[in-house]
Amino acid sequence: MRKPLVAGNWKMHGSRAFIETYVAALRDASRAVTVDLLLFPPLCYLQELVGRVAGLGIEVGAQNVHWQESGAFTGEVAPGMVREIGAGWTLAGHSERRAGCGETDQLVAEKCAAALDAGLHPIVCLGENLAERDAGSAEAVVLRQFDAVLARLGPVGMAQLCIAYEPVWAIGTGRTATPEQAQAMHGILRERLARTLGADAASVRILYGGSVTPENAAELFAQKDIDGALVGGASLAADRLLKIVAAAAGRAVLR
Repeated sequence: MRKPLVAGNWKMHGSRAFIETYVAALRDASRAVTVDLLLFPPLCYLQELVGRVAGLGIEVGAQNVHWQESGAFTGEVAPGMVREIGAGWTLAGHSERRAGCGETDQLVAEKCAAALDAGLHPIVCLGENLAERDAGSAEAVVLRQFDAVLARLGPVGMAQLCIAYEPVWAIGTGRTATPEQAQAMHGILRERLARTLGADAASVRILYGGSVTPENAAELFAQKDIDGALVGGASLAADRLLKIVAAAAGRAVLR
């Protein structure tokens, strides 16, 4: 059985005071060990958060890395640098970077490869925008993004990823894909993984991202192919994130 994973993406939010209060809340709360918890702070707080959650069973990742080990890339950070300070994960291909920073499918694939080479665990984000969904091309778009990563990594590399399906039209909008819509795309991805990886597909976690809240988490997690969540806004309050973790723990018990 795949262990549920709840990942909180703080995006460009936070401060040292915020981190101190947040980690204290996590430390004081009881939390199910049947769920992995992962936090993505802004890069400038990455090392501080790594130190503060040491011993709490909470993992930390970078919201973005470069695809090169080093070089003249002002403002960028290499995967190995992230690994050296104790973080173990990175996001790749988040829709905000695809749309706002012009990241292509091929560039996202290169970032996944660089992350794996550095010993990081990438979460590769896939998803369609509203126009693509309304045009009936959501599946084609998501599988195109998937296939670009597969072409770069091959089945062995693909088996080491975590996937996050995040319909762009449901990110930060308050509009969430219905559990049935989310499960339909997760099922498509699971089937593509099975065809590509064979038995190894069973170990790849597929998260849902897109306005996940404590109020809708349990219904989403009840779907058979949803293995957790990539949480944005709701992760900025530790108590709300913990409620989502509790919902994921309920899924683990049911499965």
